[in-house]
Amino acid sequence: MSRGMPILPPAQPRAPRGAGGVKPTTTNQRAAAKRTRRAGSPDAPPRPRPAQAAPRRSAPHRAPPGPEMPLFSVSKEVAVGTAMLGVAFATGMLAGKKYPLVFGTPKSSKSIIGKSNPLWQYILDHSLREHPILKKLRLLTADHPWSKMMVSCDQAQLMANLVKLIKAKKVIEIGVFTGYNTLNMALVLPDNGRVIACDINEDYVKIGKPLWKEAGVEHKIDLRIKPAIQTLDELLASGEAETFDFAFIDADKESCNEYYEKCLRLIKKGGIIAIDNVLWSGRVLKPRKDDLATQSIHHLNEKLHRDARVNISMLPMGDGVTLVFKL
Repeated sequence: MSRGMPILPPAQPRAPRGAGGVKPTTTNQRAAAKRTRRAGSPDAPPRPRPAQAAPRRSAPHRAPPGPEMPLFSVSKEVAVGTAMLGVAFATGMLAGKKYPLVFGTPKSSKSIIGKSNPLWQYILDHSLREHPILKKLRLLTADHPWSKMMVSCDQAQLMANLVKLIKAKKVIEIGVFTGYNTLNMALVLPDNGRVIACDINEDYVKIGKPLWKEAGVEHKIDLRIKPAIQTLDELLASGEAETFDFAFIDADKESCNEYYEKCLRLIKKGGIIAIDNVLWSGRVLKPRKDDLATQSIHHLNEKLHRDARVNISMLPMGDGVTLVFKL
C-alpha cells in the first residue's frame, strides 16, 4: 500500500429500496419510500457516505489556452529529411559496431598495413590511387619494426590532394620517418616546388631516399636532419614568414604546440596546416596526468577549437588529423 493513500471504509450493504425492503408498486408507496429515505428510517441502516477524497493541491497558474498546435507542425520535406538522418545515424551505429577500425579509433595507433578488415579494404580498393613507387615504399616500410609510425596511405593521399588543390609550391613536413608522405606531396608539386623535410633520424629516411630519386622528385625535397624547432627558427630568421602554402606536423607530441605556432607564422593566409595523431588512439578522452604526450595533444586540441586566427576541421582518419586553415 502506498503511503499517504486514504483508507476506504469497508463496503456496506445497499439500503432497501422501500421502508420494509419490498419494492413499492404504487405512486403513493414510491413517494412514501422517498420521504422515508430523506428523513431516515429507524428500520433501515443509513446509506454509507462515500469516502472523502484527499484534498487536491491548488494547481499552478496557467496561461489561458491558445490555439491548439497541430500534431505535425513541420513540412513534409523536413519530416522526410529527419527520418533519413535517423536511418543514416542508425546505420552508422550498426556499421561502427561491425567495423570498429573504420568507424572508431583504431587501437593500434595509425598503422593500417596488413589489416584484413573487409570494409577498410573496400575503401582502399575504391579510393586509393597509389603511384607504383609509393606502393613500393609502403611495402618496404611495412617490414620495419616501427611501421606503425607511417602515415596511413589514404591520409597521405588526402594531403597530396590538398597540396595540389591550393596549388602549393612550398611545403613544410615535420616528421619524415621513411618518407612516404614526403614522396606523396613531392609528386604533386610543380617542378620548382620544394618540401622542407624535418627529422632527427637519418636511418629511417635512408629507406625512402633511393625511391625519391627513382620517382624523379629528389630535387624537390630539402631534407634537414636536425631538431625541427631549429629548422623552423632558421626559416623565420631568413625572412620566409608567410611564404609557405602547406605544413604537415607529425613528430614528438610534447612539442606539437610549438610546432603549430611557428608553422602558423610561416604559412601564408589561406594556407593549410595538417596536424596528425590528434585522437592518439583515444587516449585524449581521459589524459593521464603523467602522460605528457597525451596532455600536449589534448591541450592543443582545446586551443585550436578556440583559436580565432584559423578555421579547423578534425577528421577521424587514421589516428585523427586536424586541418587548420589560416585566416
